[in-house]
Amino acid sequence: MKLDSNNHSVFSLYYHLVLVVKYRRKVMDDTLSDYVKEMFVRLGENYNISLVEWNH
Repeated sequence: MKLDSNNHSVFSLYYHLVLVVKYRRKVMDDTLSDYVKEMFVRLGENYNISLVEWNH
């Protein structure tokens, strides 16, 4: 487990993000899922965020 630190603290944060659409319709196909995953990874690099797991 890698710990991050700043001037006054040491921490490790993990988030579980669930995206739900109205009436739970199937909206994301494999192509869209791959695109969104790539965007999460690309944007995460700017904020030192790493994607641990992706389920679709």
